[in-house]
Amino acid sequence: MLTVHKMHFSIFLLLWGWVLCTECRAHRQGKEIHEVYKKGSRPQRQRRETHGEAHKQGSPILKRSPDITKSPVTKSEQLLRIDDHDFSMRPGFGGPAIPVGVDVQVESLDSISEVDMAITQTCFLQDFTMTLYLRHYWKDERLSFPSTNNQSMTFDGRLVKKIWVPDMFFVHSKRSFIHDTTTDNVMLRVQPDGKVLYSLRVTVTAMCNMDFSRFPLDTQTCSLEIESYAYTEDDLMLYWKNGNDSLKTDERISLSQFLIQEFHTTAKLAFYSSTGWYNRLYINFTLRRHIFFFLLQTYFPATLMVMLSWVSFWIDRRAVPARVPLGITTVLTMSTIITGVNASMPRVSYIKAVDIYLWVSFVFVFLSVLEYAAVNYLTTVQERKERKLRDKLPCACSLPQPRPMMMDGSYNDGDVSELGHYVSENGDKQDRMMVQLALGSERGSSRRKNQRYVSMRIDTHAIDKYSRIIFPGAYILFNLIYWSIFS
Repeated sequence: MLTVHKMHFSIFLLLWGWVLCTECRAHRQGKEIHEVYKKGSRPQRQRRETHGEAHKQGSPILKRSPDITKSPVTKSEQLLRIDDHDFSMRPGFGGPAIPVGVDVQVESLDSISEVDMAITQTCFLQDFTMTLYLRHYWKDERLSFPSTNNQSMTFDGRLVKKIWVPDMFFVHSKRSFIHDTTTDNVMLRVQPDGKVLYSLRVTVTAMCNMDFSRFPLDTQTCSLEIESYAYTEDDLMLYWKNGNDSLKTDERISLSQFLIQEFHTTAKLAFYSSTGWYNRLYINFTLRRHIFFFLLQTYFPATLMVMLSWVSFWIDRRAVPARVPLGITTVLTMSTIITGVNASMPRVSYIKAVDIYLWVSFVFVFLSVLEYAAVNYLTTVQERKERKLRDKLPCACSLPQPRPMMMDGSYNDGDVSELGHYVSENGDKQDRMMVQLALGSERGSSRRKNQRYVSMRIDTHAIDKYSRIIFPGAYILFNLIYWSIFS
């Protein structure tokens, strides 16, 4: 039994000695490796030391600023303490009205539509489209945050949905949208003290009341109205931030038919019977219509037609094929001009300035046709009485027969002397003798009748002469009155 214990103890000693020898050998090998490393070449050590320092300090190219977005302390929502407040309520809820300043920069004003419109009792509602940058300024102390450099923070539209912003809308607008290319055109800037700038780019199509009674010499005033939808003046005080300087416009804005004369701002109170009083801001702009287009297309053609109708006053009254077609042509042309202007204009229930000019011109053209009708009728009556007078002449066989032209009344205009003798234009003696016999055979009771006949002949000749002066003079007077009133 004792022998067995001695054998076990010997085995234990052997194992223990083997473990100690193994540890000593490993320690000796590690020491040798360390000595070899310390005896390495100096350039290698310098390279290793330089690489270590570069790795420790970082190279200028690969050096990166610390990413503060990974720090949960610097998250914008936590920095602005959005979760700590109920932003569905306005700032200073229960206190005085919060002032909200507004300024606008007009980027473009598109052409005014004359097709899509509505009719009121006195005016037409025409559409205009405006693209603008709408900016709001207010202070929300709930968004204040600590800052050592007093710099503001700028955000896009994603944060706007989580805080309170003014609920503005455009009164009388038909369509409006916020631009979303490539993202929503919305900007939010917050100062450390809680002051907020909220800007967005929006396009609005609204209505404008227009009065066409002076068209096309009219001046129109349109307005774009901005108002809070939910908050009355007791909760929100809306105002122009810098007065009339709050409205900026692009100098390149132009319209095809209008000249933009002025942009200005106003502010008023609007009352709704069910909800109360609201602050309303107005962007007013004055438009004056370009007249040169209408001068070329309407006024000049109408004036030329009237002047063309006067040409018939210088044409012989017996030239029926020349004077009648000229009058008919001018009348039909004026009708075409009037129809074309009315087809391109809204169908208003009142008279426009262009209607007055066109219809007066039409009357002048029509009167020139009536003037020739009067001349032709009086000439026909005169020739009829002349034939009756010839039939009463005594036999004058010894006298040469007058020319056929004299008998059928086809003669040129002549003069009647104070003694009542008719002198033909070419001074033919036979014609003179015929008229002398005609007047000499009617003495006594028929003397007054012949005098009336001669006087009527003189009036017939004078109609064209007087028309050459009366018609142009009256039309010039009408133009002076018209342009002095409407221009």
